[in-house]
Amino acid sequence: MREVLPELLERWRAGEQVGMGTVVATFQSAPRPPGASMLACADGTAVGSVSGGCVEGAVFELAQQVVAGGTPVLERYGVSDDDAFAVGLTCGGILDVYVEKVDRDTFPELEQVARDLADGTPIAIATVIEHPDPDRLGRRLLVRPDAGAGAGTSGSLGSERADAAVHDDAVGLLAAGHHATLTYGPDGERRGEGMRVFVWAFAPKPRMLVFGAIDFAAAVARVGSFLGYRVTVCDARPVFATTSRFPEADEVVVDWPHRYLAAERDAGRIDPRTVIAVLTHDPKFDVPLLEVALRLPAVSYVGAMGSRRTHEDRLARLRDVGITEEELSRLSSPIGLDLGARTPEETAISIAAEIIAGRWGGSGEPLAGTDGRIHREVPGLPG
Repeated sequence: MREVLPELLERWRAGEQVGMGTVVATFQSAPRPPGASMLACADGTAVGSVSGGCVEGAVFELAQQVVAGGTPVLERYGVSDDDAFAVGLTCGGILDVYVEKVDRDTFPELEQVARDLADGTPIAIATVIEHPDPDRLGRRLLVRPDAGAGAGTSGSLGSERADAAVHDDAVGLLAAGHHATLTYGPDGERRGEGMRVFVWAFAPKPRMLVFGAIDFAAAVARVGSFLGYRVTVCDARPVFATTSRFPEADEVVVDWPHRYLAAERDAGRIDPRTVIAVLTHDPKFDVPLLEVALRLPAVSYVGAMGSRRTHEDRLARLRDVGITEEELSRLSSPIGLDLGARTPEETAISIAAEIIAGRWGGSGEPLAGTDGRIHREVPGLPG
């Protein structure tokens, strides 16, 4: 929804009724992830995408019908190889798309949701997309994790039991930064079926911490920003750590890297989505820094730049300060995938590729030489 929100909010403020289709589940090689949305506006305008072009026409038509009738619809789109060029997904994938009418009556909280997203406030939007009681369909619960189970919610899914169950799961999805469709019994029972709830989990951007204000860091900051990270560049040398040298970074910090990282850890600003790129390749900076980084409870990635010789020297120094073999196993060094990269920009791509592969469980191998699904499921989340 985030990508269509500006247009949706403008039309919502104008009192228009808009049809919105949202991908709530995918199977096989679906081209768009859960959470991708498309608007069908009264003037015939389509905004956004749910499939990269495969089923947009069908979803647009269904959205117009939903606006006219008012009842939300959960529709499955997919094709076999035999009819791959019919209305459906030519890649053979399957999408579940939830189509609803959005206006001031059906989504009165939209203005506040937009403010929360603009402010970077974590918020989850849970919507009933399937239920045996048609009156429950389309009910919404908004969850703000920092405010507690009662004070942080608005709306209702139809019962206190359902609200409590979904609230707890939505907080978990916010921590992971993933959207998902969850299944419960009709009244929110943990073991059961009948009610499906789609949760948009809008967490703040994940963080990328780049240590070492060198030319490679500038390229990594650009790529990190492009990938949606909130990028911090940190270096102890004020002559190099300047905003003019790193315009794509969200912040540039002058501090000793290990001291800054420890302070961020103690302030609770490091989470399992955080990625750390150590580009200093200078023992007086990177050994104390990695001593902190490799002992963090959970981060997505820790990589360190340097030659093979630098890497071996770094491992010896880290062992000398008490880093265990298990802790060393969390280190990606030399940093990046083997792309043959030479320039800062190419090296930044190799680092980003390793981060992406680690995030989604990719092998880093050419797709032409692999079999099976191209798009993997998110580990640990419902399919």
